[in-house]
Amino acid sequence: MIIDLPDTTVSRIARSLVSVREEGGAVALGRVLTLVIVSSSGLEEDVIEAANDASREHPMRVIVLTADTAGESKLDAQIRVGGDAGASEVIVLRASGDAAGSEEALITGLLLPDAPVVAWWPDHPPLEPARSPIGRMAQRRITDAATRPYSPDRLAQLASGHAPGDTDLAWTRLTHWREQLAAVLDQPPYDRVTAVEVVGSASSPSTALLAAWLRLKLDVPVEWHYAQRENWEHGIQKVRLTRASGDIVLERSNPIDATLTQPGQPSHDIVLPRRTLRECLAEELRRLDPDLLYGRVITEGWELLEPPTTAE
Repeated sequence: MIIDLPDTTVSRIARSLVSVREEGGAVALGRVLTLVIVSSSGLEEDVIEAANDASREHPMRVIVLTADTAGESKLDAQIRVGGDAGASEVIVLRASGDAAGSEEALITGLLLPDAPVVAWWPDHPPLEPARSPIGRMAQRRITDAATRPYSPDRLAQLASGHAPGDTDLAWTRLTHWREQLAAVLDQPPYDRVTAVEVVGSASSPSTALLAAWLRLKLDVPVEWHYAQRENWEHGIQKVRLTRASGDIVLERSNPIDATLTQPGQPSHDIVLPRRTLRECLAEELRRLDPDLLYGRVITEGWELLEPPTTAE
């Protein structure tokens, strides 16, 4: 069910939510958090779809805000419940003119009482999310360095403005890569890694974050390169761990599959697809405490990492 509320106010939206619940169209009980999405115009449906999918694991209230200070002062809203909202209830706010001047005022009256708040910027995040109006009210703040604005110093900006509770979906996309590499190093012969090479797309911040994680955890030199392979757009391409007993290589041959090569063992084909937006969002919503490892990687690990080169 979709309820349109043109030229409205926050108090009218709140009353409409109460009315919907009283009529049995939505239930606030059981919602575990409020997800506030600050989105650019045109991205709303994509982020709502990802949030709806994630809500099947994390029932929640989703508030999607697009604000444009240009034009006449106006607030249009839409409430989605039932089949149009997954296991969540979705409130879409489109503010313009003076009505868009205070994001915090638009959101505060619609938060679930006594429930944690997670903020998500699908693109164009503030330089310091924790100090932004929405970020100040959130326990967790999610950005995505792989989205607009595309900037070579995007990770450096995240590092300089990092605060506990910040995380980034470029880091979340690394979960399966980190699991595979950690599992390999947990097997004999337990030789010390002496050097690391990471190769990936120049447009993939996950490549840099993986290199920073390996530099931090293994405390060895890490070289990371931009892939020369023509039209390589699949993020991370290869990781090589150098040990006295021989190199361990985990290399992706296409967007779905990777091959693991180890000394004295046959090669293994591994399913290692790029993670969907829904998967990454659901993973981040599983924890509301600060991701301390990400904090160390984006600050300490990034500081230790040498600049990238182009792979030969």
